[in-house]
Amino acid sequence: MQYIDSAKTFQGAIEEFIEAKILWLDTEVADYQSQKPQLSLIQVLADPKDVMGDRVVIFDVLDRPEWVKDFVDLIMEDTRIEKVFHNASFDRKFLGKSKAENVTCTLTMAKKIPYYLVPIPKYSLQALVEQFCDGDKINKNMDKSYQVSDWGKRPLSSQQLDYAKMDPVYVAQIHQKLLELVKVASPKPEKEDLQALTLRYRQLEHQWKKLDTEINHLKERLKVAMKAQNVQDREGFKLSHFQRTSRKIAFSALVAASQEMNLELDFPITLTKPIQKQLGEAIADLPIQEEITTITQLKIAEQDEEDLPF
Repeated sequence: MQYIDSAKTFQGAIEEFIEAKILWLDTEVADYQSQKPQLSLIQVLADPKDVMGDRVVIFDVLDRPEWVKDFVDLIMEDTRIEKVFHNASFDRKFLGKSKAENVTCTLTMAKKIPYYLVPIPKYSLQALVEQFCDGDKINKNMDKSYQVSDWGKRPLSSQQLDYAKMDPVYVAQIHQKLLELVKVASPKPEKEDLQALTLRYRQLEHQWKKLDTEINHLKERLKVAMKAQNVQDREGFKLSHFQRTSRKIAFSALVAASQEMNLELDFPITLTKPIQKQLGEAIADLPIQEEITTITQLKIAEQDEEDLPF
């Protein structure tokens, strides 16, 4: 790990990072819960093979707004360099905001991958590390107490720096895993194995129907039982009550009211099949606008249980 708090070493490190195609980053913020949070550290890794944080560069930018500006101008706004963060929207608040270009967020990536490929209840960096880096030789001792430590004090403790150096390492490792899963989740459709897809679908279909009906049955029983026992909230299940009011009027009455009140009701009406039937041949004399939409549907025929592939 290289800790940078001098202008000379800052410029040298920036010049190296300008040549990188991709960087994995994190930040630490002082007084982040106050009205005036201040950027304390910028941690950068250019080598995804580094799993111990030895090549991480930590820029100490506390009370150095000119360094932050240079970092934004030379790194964050450079479209040639991909910058990877976890929960990038938070870091961009301090690093260029909307001016930042070519930014990738591993949190967003993880949320877009189907749940069965990333079966975790939350997408925190720690949860993703535990999910994907179980057998990897990476320091997974993530003491999150240092996340809320005082990043505004100087000097920083060795424990704080050890914590800070690992976050870009985690981001890099998670990013590599997610890129692999993106390929699994979104293969080229022209190369898909249709036989394997249909077989897997049939294998899951029967299981899903059983689970789906059981879940819906349990939800209904819970709703009825909680209402009967006057229980409003129990272990994450909350009973709510509301009334829905629908206001309707006959179309002829609406037209008459608009004429009487001189209202302009100029909006398109979808001509359903029943309306078209009532209009009959008169429909040919109306200034109708047609929109043609091609919809692709997959219809799945039921299979007998003895024909299921399991």
